Amino acid sequence: MEDADFDRALITSAFNLAAERGWHRTSIAQAARHAGLALDRARLRFPNRAVLLMRFGRMADAAALTGISDEGPRRDRLFDMLMRRFDALQRYLPTNPCTAALLATANLRSMRWMLEGAGISAVGPIGTLRAKGLLAVWLWTLRAWQRDATDDLSATMAALDQALSRAEGAMSWLGRRQRPAQEPPEGTDASATDAPEPPGERPQEIPPAPA
Repeated sequence: MEDADFDRALITSAFNLAAERGWHRTSIAQAARHAGLALDRARLRFPNRAVLLMRFGRMADAAALTGISDEGPRRDRLFDMLMRRFDALQRYLPTNPCTAALLATANLRSMRWMLEGAGISAVGPIGTLRAKGLLAVWLWTLRAWQRDATDDLSATMAALDQALSRAEGAMSWLGRRQRPAQEPPEGTDASATDAPEPPGERPQEIPPAPA
C-alpha cells in the first residue's frame, strides 16, 4: 500500500472512531487496528494525533489546489478552492460535522496557500493580514457547514459567498482597491501605485454567522 493510501485509510479510521467515542478517546493505535493497518508503520507515519491533524489539513489543501485555473476573477478562484476544501471535509466526515470543527485544521499556512493559488500575494505583513482575513472567512463559513443539511452544500456555498463579499468590501486583500501599475491615478507619481497599504488600515471584523 502506498503511503498516500495508507494515510487516507488511517485518517478515515481515526475520524470514524472519533465520531463514535470522541476525539480525546481515540488513539493512532486504535485507528490502525480498526482499519487493519500495521502498527509499526502507523507509528512511523503518525507519531501522534497532532501529526494526523496536520496531514489531514495538507490533504484538504491539496484537494483545494488541484486543477485550479489561472483564469477568471481571483474572488471566484478563492471561492472554488474553499468549497473544494469543504468537499474534502464532507468526504471524510459526512455525518459528524461537530467533530470536523475540531479536526478540520485550517491555519494561516493553509490560507496563504489558498491566496497564492488564487494569484493573491500572501507574503510580508500585508500577506499575513490577508491570510488572517481569509481564515476568518473560513471559520465563519465552517459554522454554516456544520448546520448544512443539503446534499449539494448549497447553504455552505451561500454562506461562503456572503463572507467573501463582506471581507472583499472591508479590505483590499482581493486587490479591488489596487490600480494597474501602467495606469496610475492622474497627477500622482507612478511609483505610488506599488506602495504598501497604510499601517492603520485594518480589516473589519466579520460578524458571527446567524444562529
